[in-house]
Amino acid sequence: MIERIETGERSSKIVKHNGVAYLTGQVAEGDTIQEQVRSCLEKIDDLLLKAGSSRENMLRVTIWLADMQDFAGLNEVWNAWVPTGHAPARACGEAKLARPELKVEFIVDAAYM
Repeated sequence: MIERIETGERSSKIVKHNGVAYLTGQVAEGDTIQEQVRSCLEKIDDLLLKAGSSRENMLRVTIWLADMQDFAGLNEVWNAWVPTGHAPARACGEAKLARPELKVEFIVDAAYM
């Protein structure tokens, strides 16, 4: 069975199937990479909770940076947020994001119970 949560015209915030919750990509406003990452991670926490999951259950995270020069700033916030011993598989690359002011986008897949 497939469950869709907060479905809109183009996408659902969460799609659950076979024990995996797929979260829609998360972006945020802010002047610095650290501000945008913190805001994105807060949104991810909220979505994981709605999906019946948590940071400890993240399976894979894909991170797109508008500029790889922000990699250290991303990791500064990320490393403090990920629970010790529960780091997901992770990929990070550079991409042109939807709006010029965006610095980062996160895509998360997590197990749920």
